[in-house]
This record gives sequence, structure tokens and C-alpha cells, in this order.
Amino acid sequence: MRHSLPLAPQFYVTAPQPCPYLDGRSERKLFTALQGENAEKLNNALSRQGFRRSQNVLYRPSCADCTACLSARIRVADFAPSRTQRRVLRRNTDLSRTATSPWATEEQFDLFRRYLDQRHADGGMADMDIFEFAAMIEETPVRSRVIEYTRPDENGDKRGLLTAVCLTDVLDDGLSMVYSFYDPEFDHHSLGTYIILDHIEIARRSNLPYVYLGYWVPGSRKMGYKAGFGALEIYKNGRWEDIGDPERHSGETHPLSVDPIAEQVARIALPEARPTKG
Repeated sequence: MRHSLPLAPQFYVTAPQPCPYLDGRSERKLFTALQGENAEKLNNALSRQGFRRSQNVLYRPSCADCTACLSARIRVADFAPSRTQRRVLRRNTDLSRTATSPWATEEQFDLFRRYLDQRHADGGMADMDIFEFAAMIEETPVRSRVIEYTRPDENGDKRGLLTAVCLTDVLDDGLSMVYSFYDPEFDHHSLGTYIILDHIEIARRSNLPYVYLGYWVPGSRKMGYKAGFGALEIYKNGRWEDIGDPERHSGETHPLSVDPIAEQVARIALPEARPTKG
């Protein structure tokens, strides 16, 4: 007889710390290790349930009295760029894209530092050194790619100037944008928006139905831009739903809005391992 046993990862909860998105609140994360031969399956399964990857860890917000952070993804088949987004595409026609293995370079780190110093100087990643940056890029037990965007230099070489980078996971149902950064001198080119638009095109050509954007947080200026994309879904109350009117989603806190950790873990659907003989 052959049986198919579920994977049984262990889940843990971080200690509360200041929320990076909403002032005056604290955050707490539910997380599990991502390792071993079933890492790919686990990443696929938990990404569909609102989890995100950071190196060899999968995590999801599990704050004590707040449910503001909502995982977001775009339905590729239903997406059509807005007039503003079409202008962003035209503004960046000189960019060239190259997909590489997850290997960190000094050129990437220099761009990363300039991006942080200009855009997120007081953020949680502000003190990252080159070794921590390399770990962020390279420590991945799943199928990951580094997408580099370059702009021609003064000699017309398309590989001349590294302008933007995105660390991307390839899931069985889409692309997950783990982290992106870009040259702050080209802020007026809306490169963050462009990278998302380009990932939608990559997913479309690859017949992948979704692009996972990370978290959308009502009331957060830092995360508000994601609501500007059409065909956007959010993971709320254990299922994906169309975002509809963003204003109907509240970032308010309530102590009864969060289920106990044990109940949250019990509802997580785990992938099945390879069949075992018995």
C-alpha cells in the first residue's frame, strides 16, 4: 500500500516589534523554515496562503490586534495597464532586461545602497552590509532569479548602466517579487511601477496566472501604490478576493479581529510529500 503523507513544518512566532508600515503599532510574524527537498512545494503552497519568503524562511503577519497587512497578487489574464501605466512603459523603452541566477554582485550592492540611502534611510534594512545583501540574494532553497534592468551608457552599450534589480521567485502559479530596488536618480521614471508591469509581461509570456506583489497595507503611504494596479486580489479571511474599492478595507485594529495562533496554524493547508510505501 502507498500512502501520501503531509509535510509537517514547525511554525513559530516572532516577538512583537515596531510596525514598519503603520505608526504606533507593533508587528508579529508567523514563520517556518524553508529547507530540504520539499522546499519548492512548501513555498508554492504557502505563497497561495499569504506567506512571503525571506531567504530560507516563510512568514506571514500575525499581529496580536491588527489585520491590516494583506498579501496581494495580480491576475495576469485580466490585467490591462491604465493610461498612467502605459506612459510608464513608454518612458522606459530604453531599458533592457536580463534574468540571471541568484548571485550577488558589487554593482548590485552599490545600487542597493544608493536606493536605501535615498528612499529608506530609516528602514529596517538601512544597515545591511554586502555580506547580508549577498545572503538576501543567494540564500534561496527554491527556484529564484535576479532580474536586472540596464540602460544604455554614453556609448550606446545596452549593458552599460545597471538601473534596477528584482529578486524574483518562480512559483508553480506565478512570479513572486521578493525584493526590488532601483537607481533613485531615475525616480521620475516610476521604476517601481515599471518593474511590476514588466513582471506581468514575463508571467503572461510564461503562461503563469499571477504576479505576487507582497503586502498591501490600507493606510500605509509606503504600500498604497499597489492598489493602483488593476485585476488586484488580496488574501483576506483565508481566501483570495478582488480588492474592489480599496477604501472599503480598513487598517483599524481590534483585539477580536485576530484568531489565536494555534487556530491559524491548524488552518494552513500543507502540500503532500512523495508517496511512501507501507
